[in-house]
Amino acid sequence: MYLKVSIITVCYNSSETIEATIKSVVSQTHNNIEYIIVDGKSTDNTLEIIENYKNNISKIISEKDNGLYDAINKGIELATGEIIAILNSDDLYEDNNVIENIVDLFEKEKLEACYADLVYVDRIDTEKVTRTWKSGSYKDGMFFNGWMPPHPTFFVKKEIYNKYGSFNLELKSAADYEIMLRFIHKHKIKLGYLPRVIVRMRIGGVSNISLINRIKANREDKKAWSINGIKPMPYTLIFKPLSKIGQFLKKN
Repeated sequence: MYLKVSIITVCYNSSETIEATIKSVVSQTHNNIEYIIVDGKSTDNTLEIIENYKNNISKIISEKDNGLYDAINKGIELATGEIIAILNSDDLYEDNNVIENIVDLFEKEKLEACYADLVYVDRIDTEKVTRTWKSGSYKDGMFFNGWMPPHPTFFVKKEIYNKYGSFNLELKSAADYEIMLRFIHKHKIKLGYLPRVIVRMRIGGVSNISLINRIKANREDKKAWSINGIKPMPYTLIFKPLSKIGQFLKKN
């Protein structure tokens, strides 16, 4: 069976970047994709751009939400695919074969989730790479050492969301970290790694904008462990931001 993939894009006033995101999805070679766009009632021309591609988009909703993760949860609820992917409105897939490669890995290894590598790129020139996030293969316990995969590359079976829950809205910037910690570390889902770059992510993530935001994010990371009833090592939350230093040393 050729698995159906639901790709969710959440947006709000994303007119500068949304078209590139949409194009990277609708150009995929995999022919069983459900594309869902959840808009937070944009006031710019985001919806006009989306309308231009409506024939390639399965579901479009535009309504007020309680933030990014609430909107993602709406998309997960709407999704009918066996696999769910989340692609932010300022990110794009590396090439047209990404979804096909992901589905091949799921089918070959009978996975419940998988992840890959990611590059950070300039907001204007997406060909200009500023950081490379090479995830590496996962081994049990790596979350203790500050490891996590890049969330935009994280593909998960819908049955896993149904079984273990969606994004926790108590968290503002670490909900993606928490859900991967919950699925991978706590519940030990069957996980695979695709050793290639599959997402280009424009720089400017919320938790990395300033030192103050980084400190807040670190507090949320601690909460992510606490709400799951598990305890990190004394060094875990220090190693997590430090582990990203190497990303700046390899740009290609």
